[in-house]
Amino acid sequence: MEMSIGTNIKSLRQQKAVTQEQLAEAMNVTCAAVSKWERGDTFPDITLLQPLAYYFGVSIDELMGYSAHKVEQTIEDLLERYRVLYRSDFTAARELIVQAHADYPNDYRIMHCYMWNLGGDYADNDPGVLLEHKDEFLDICRKIDDGCRDHKICLDAWNMRAKLLWAEGKPEEALEIYRTHFYNWYETVGQKSEQLFAKNTPEFLYWVKKNMYELADFAADKLVKSIFFDPQFPMEKRVAEAEQYGSIVLTIAKETAEPFFAVIAHSLFGRLQNDLRYRGGTDADVIRMTDKYLDATRLLTELAEGNPVLTETLHPLRGSNTLLQWTVNLYLNAKGGRNAELLKNPEYAEILTKYCEE
Repeated sequence: MEMSIGTNIKSLRQQKAVTQEQLAEAMNVTCAAVSKWERGDTFPDITLLQPLAYYFGVSIDELMGYSAHKVEQTIEDLLERYRVLYRSDFTAARELIVQAHADYPNDYRIMHCYMWNLGGDYADNDPGVLLEHKDEFLDICRKIDDGCRDHKICLDAWNMRAKLLWAEGKPEEALEIYRTHFYNWYETVGQKSEQLFAKNTPEFLYWVKKNMYELADFAADKLVKSIFFDPQFPMEKRVAEAEQYGSIVLTIAKETAEPFFAVIAHSLFGRLQNDLRYRGGTDADVIRMTDKYLDATRLLTELAEGNPVLTETLHPLRGSNTLLQWTVNLYLNAKGGRNAELLKNPEYAEILTKYCEE
């Protein structure tokens, strides 16, 4: 952050209608010193901050140009930009969060994003990368423990400790952290929120549906992983099996217009096309699966109309865009990696254009 105390001193002096000479006399410094302050060549001695603030009738924070509200808004804007870039341009996202951490090293949200960006996100972490940053990550975890009140960020600090233990070849110690600090499936926020209300109330029905959609999404994702990463079968068979399940469920979803099945189909094809993109799938497989994924996304978008629970489940970070618009825009705006390369394939571009125009 650039310190603006010199600019503020000049502005406050002019508002008070005093000369540099008068201010210098009041602070018992030379006129040249005041001139250097205002040009930004030097800063006032720390012992002069209180006298200067008193002289101008402002707080020390105001004198130094610090606005808690402005800083908070800047940080929130940075984090929002980071979330968007992370999905479309990882290199730019890395540069943004590294600079943000240099500018705001004590903000727990930025510490959190910085640590997990360097660490490689939550899955498939490279042990070498984790160990390379071990001391820095542990220092961040200690800072979070000492002062952060955001429960999720605090849990993620324990998650990073477990990751580091795993990288050191200590998986049992890592698992013990999870057993000690994390919850089982029946003690989640969704389950407890559902149990808070009587079963004949609108609130109970809301949480039952929300939990159902989230668990359907989660379970379908696990189903594809259990097939895709099973080494006893060739890749072609794994892809065909997962695709078959997705097609069956998508057909049921279209016939019944039941969001539960649409969520499963969307998650199945989403997981499958994502793994194919990043784990050596052919362009033909990725294009075919992307088409089916966007077809499921379109159905889910249509079913979300008039279904506030489903809408809230799908749209927490997507602003005014529908799920389909947001997904297509994400692919169209890819800046690097496999997603950007795929945009050069006319068949892939045609698929995106088809759904973009709907």
